[in-house]
Amino acid sequence: MTKTTLYLLGLIFSVSVKAQPKVAAGDSLLFEGEKHFKNIQQLTFGGDNAEAYWSYDSKYLIFQRTNPKEGLNCDQIFIGKVPEKIGEPFTYKMISSGKGRTTCAYFLPDNKHIIYASTHEGSADCPPVPDRAKYGNKYIWPLYDSYDIYMADRNTGKIVKKLTTAKGYDAEATLSYDGKRMIYCSDKEGDLELYVMDLVSGKEKRVTNALGYDGGAWFSPDGKKIVWRASRPKTEAEIKEYKDLLKEGMVAPTNMEVWVANADGSDAKQVTALGQANWAPNFTADSKRIIFCSNHEFKRGFPFNMYLINLDGSNMQKISRDKGFDAFPMISPNGKKIVFASNRNNGGTRDTNLFVADWVE
Repeated sequence: MTKTTLYLLGLIFSVSVKAQPKVAAGDSLLFEGEKHFKNIQQLTFGGDNAEAYWSYDSKYLIFQRTNPKEGLNCDQIFIGKVPEKIGEPFTYKMISSGKGRTTCAYFLPDNKHIIYASTHEGSADCPPVPDRAKYGNKYIWPLYDSYDIYMADRNTGKIVKKLTTAKGYDAEATLSYDGKRMIYCSDKEGDLELYVMDLVSGKEKRVTNALGYDGGAWFSPDGKKIVWRASRPKTEAEIKEYKDLLKEGMVAPTNMEVWVANADGSDAKQVTALGQANWAPNFTADSKRIIFCSNHEFKRGFPFNMYLINLDGSNMQKISRDKGFDAFPMISPNGKKIVFASNRNNGGTRDTNLFVADWVE
């Protein structure tokens, strides 16, 4: 899920190719202290662009995008090749059907297929906007029960396989680096839990069991660990609120911490204890550290910045410093670059764009 709150009813958007009309690159896009980034370049200009993830060859990005000014009123999935030279424009095309709402896309290592979640079988229209006033104007995410996870041809967008069939929310899928296992979030057993599925056989195992939201999970590059975001309501009031929202297909993602476990879910340990929202975690290319997003420094809940931390919770360091929103970081499989979504250089709008930079240890 992105931070996007634009769930307007939309038009069916045909597959299209976009070449950006301008290029922004260089140190002016960096803030003081962002020593892990070099040769930064802005890839998108306008709208809400997020959850950009690398192909296994570190050459392409798959991401979700919405922009009402273009008639794109609901997140759809796009693929683009990362410029080989700084200053070259980022060209991308829409690969999802334009129907429903999509989220959480990922490449397969064969470079021929992708996976993503979509609501298109429920309706070709965008799902309805949740009425936040009903929940005291709290920030909530809808858990559309029409979400299922699909495998599609990465060139044509044709769906070749439906991977989940249970009624309920099935989304937030990523793959192991060998491409054999998919980890995803589902509420099909009454709580938001993580499941690992063998992509060939379809057999799966539930790998979390505690009450609370377990989602946004990733395998480590070496395949030995998983990392994810989790809420753990403890007081009677917190448990009631969580369960009441879940019954209505909602969750409030405002109090989450980063967890890590073995790939089968065993030996689960809490990595952060920072308070507020700590999320969008995944691993560095060496599998030894976690990169994640957090707003814990700011009681008002904003800005969000990105941090590095060891798997045991030690040696945390802040790596981004935008005054708005930095999130969804992913270091390329070859360890050379990082992509993330940010509000920087948006001209005072609410646009969230994608940025790529050389990764500096």
